[in-house]
Amino acid sequence: MATINLGNLTFTHKGDYDGSTAYVKNDVVYYSTNGNAYIAKQSTTGNLPTSTAHWNIFSQGSGGIWNGGLSIGSEGQVVKVSSGALAFGDAGGGLQSIQSFTSSGTYTKPSGINKIKVFVTGAGGGGGGQGTNDSDAGGGGGAGGTAIEILDATSITTVTVTIGTGGNAGAGSSNGSGGGTSSFGSYCSATGGDGGREGNGGGVYGGNGGLGANGDLNLRGACGEGGFDGNTSWQSGGLGGSSFFGGGGRGSTGNTNAVAGVNGGGGGGGSYFNTNRSGAAGGDGIIVVEEYK
Repeated sequence: MATINLGNLTFTHKGDYDGSTAYVKNDVVYYSTNGNAYIAKQSTTGNLPTSTAHWNIFSQGSGGIWNGGLSIGSEGQVVKVSSGALAFGDAGGGLQSIQSFTSSGTYTKPSGINKIKVFVTGAGGGGGGQGTNDSDAGGGGGAGGTAIEILDATSITTVTVTIGTGGNAGAGSSNGSGGGTSSFGSYCSATGGDGGREGNGGGVYGGNGGLGANGDLNLRGACGEGGFDGNTSWQSGGLGGSSFFGGGGRGSTGNTNAVAGVNGGGGGGGSYFNTNRSGAAGGDGIIVVEEYK
């Protein structure tokens, strides 16, 4: 097997081929007639790079690199094909920025963004009321569902963002109300969670979770924790269900109020033990947009 000394592999870049230039062995030129780069086999003047007696192909179809038309790029750039020629450009593909929405509005795509990943979460349901009897405890509200979708953003400029409103808390013998739907234009959406049942309603269940729709991945929010009707011992209200982003609220106790949900989480259930404590509201929905080049 032949041994090659890599230390002897040297060449000198000489730019575009010029018939009047005296070239020496290992000079490299760009020949615009066919877009190839050639390396001199020996000293030569006036012999076209296509002369196999004087030149070897160094790089075929290398237009833009071996001639003077491609200036040095900036730090972090790579060589890309642009309009049939080679040019320096950003590597691309990486996460560039994130926008989040907790109220309705308009998404505006920044310049240079080619792809976005959207997370749409509906609002949480409100926690159920405490009931009317000693030791009743309301169920927690269900969390909003979540849709996750990756979109080609080359044709996107703006998108209408709708954030669902958290469900109202239940008080006394009232159930919590359901959370609203969040949506990212017509691309994808997610319904809100159901409200929790009040503590004197028999089977005191927590609210069912909402569900994503039209995403690449559609997730259901966690259900709220159930409560108790006429339990003979002290009992806290049901926990609110957690969304993709968490945020389920704590149920009330005899000494503390229920906690509202956040980021699509369900509100905690109320309780009735010495002091009446209502359920808590569900958290408003949320939309997060990751932006990529």
